[in-house]
Amino acid sequence: MDFACRPGCGACCIAPSIATPFLGMPRGKRAGERCVHLDSANLCALFGHPDRPRFCADLRAEPAMCGDSDAEAMAILERLERDTRP
Repeated sequence: MDFACRPGCGACCIAPSIATPFLGMPRGKRAGERCVHLDSANLCALFGHPDRPRFCADLRAEPAMCGDSDAEAMAILERLERDTRP
């Protein structure tokens, strides 16, 4: 059984950086910057769209990344971002 995203969390659209340019963000996205495609309900407007960045399409929700709350997901992803910076 797949682990499902919590609707409205948005942590994976804010915490990580995306180094490659993509639709609406020609310089990529800095860590902690809200993606321009994250709507007011914290849902991805590009979900399932071919212009969605590969980083996002490859990212899969899992308990170790998402924790038990939106706040915990943000803390986990911020830590992963810091720990994986070159």
